[in-house]
Amino acid sequence: MNVLSFEKRCLVLRCLVEGMSIRATARTAGVDKNTVIKLFVKAGEVCAAEQDRLLRDLKCRRVQVDEIWAFVYAKHKNVEHAKAAPPNAGDVWTWVAIDADTKLVPSWLVGDRSGQSAIMLMDDLRSRLANRVQLTTDGHKAYLDAVEGAFGGDVDYAQLVKMYDQLDKGTSEARRYSPGECTGIQKRVIEGKPDKDFISTSYVERQNLTMRMNIRRFTRLTNAFSKKFENHMHSVAIHFMHYNFCRGHKSLGGVTPAMEAGVVSSPWGVGDIARLIEAATPKPGPRGPYKKRNS
Repeated sequence: MNVLSFEKRCLVLRCLVEGMSIRATARTAGVDKNTVIKLFVKAGEVCAAEQDRLLRDLKCRRVQVDEIWAFVYAKHKNVEHAKAAPPNAGDVWTWVAIDADTKLVPSWLVGDRSGQSAIMLMDDLRSRLANRVQLTTDGHKAYLDAVEGAFGGDVDYAQLVKMYDQLDKGTSEARRYSPGECTGIQKRVIEGKPDKDFISTSYVERQNLTMRMNIRRFTRLTNAFSKKFENHMHSVAIHFMHYNFCRGHKSLGGVTPAMEAGVVSSPWGVGDIARLIEAATPKPGPRGPYKKRNS
């Protein structure tokens, strides 16, 4: 990784955040696949640490939370038949919280869909907020105890439950490749006094689509899925670093979510991420004196 020029590192990062696979990135940048993987892993570690440092004391007002499914190595039903499956193989869920006003993603978690994962996400989200918020989730039961444990009564919390109609039962392909039609919604006030006009999960569901489009590992019906759980986490961290700090949003007038939220004053580029990686990479020390070996 250290032998790559700054321009090459930026090119590799740009390919990764635009949804290219490891092999496609290696071919485009003209570098070895293992070199791309090393840079990818280091970028994931640095992006996660930097966002953990910067995304604090946030003045969000309306937060939406949802989960998005993917899998590592093999789908859950196939893990027992897979050869040399790693310990964390199977279904994996990415929990995402987004500020509906600034489009900033202050917190996310990669794990399973259990109550423990919900608790970890809500505890992390609460630690990053500076004020009371209106919170909306879907009807997943795990959220109830998690929100209560993290916020207590200091939150205006509601759930948006969607009802779906089944597709034509005689067409299995339609059921597999097309979502069910939403036939209605139910707004449930759980805690506090949330404004019913803002009980919505639209922005976080749109973020799910953004993740599917910009993280190659989330693309359905391909062999681009993650083979290691840790690399799946790295890909999410890199995505949100670029999304929050580098990518201008048309709905925000072209500024980034981090700028809109007051976290930074100017947009970042992939060059800034490359510099963070360089700063976090230990420099080789001076070589010791040459000693002639005995023949």
